[in-house]
Amino acid sequence: MKQDSHDLLQGTLDLLVLKALSLAPMHGWGVAQRLQLLSREVLQVNQGSLYPALHRLERKGFIDSEWAASENNRRARYYRITPKGARALESETESWERFAGAVARVLQTT
Repeated sequence: MKQDSHDLLQGTLDLLVLKALSLAPMHGWGVAQRLQLLSREVLQVNQGSLYPALHRLERKGFIDSEWAASENNRRARYYRITPKGARALESETESWERFAGAVARVLQTT
């Protein structure tokens, strides 16, 4: 079942990253940690998935970034959601909730 959870994450990673960045600007490692915390340790995003998602979202104009010093004084790229990204987050959240509700209805059928 763990592989299924990974596949689900791959299909929804952009949405999850946008949600995390809507809460506060943060660097990539912070995004991964936030998603793990918010999911109560169920979702663990590896760097091989996270950074391509961040770059993809930046190319789409959904997030932007700048270099700054991290909490431990290391140089890190900080990402923040843009107004375009906030609109995409709202739209995609509605679609996801509609989809999840439909799946739940099917699974509850006896």
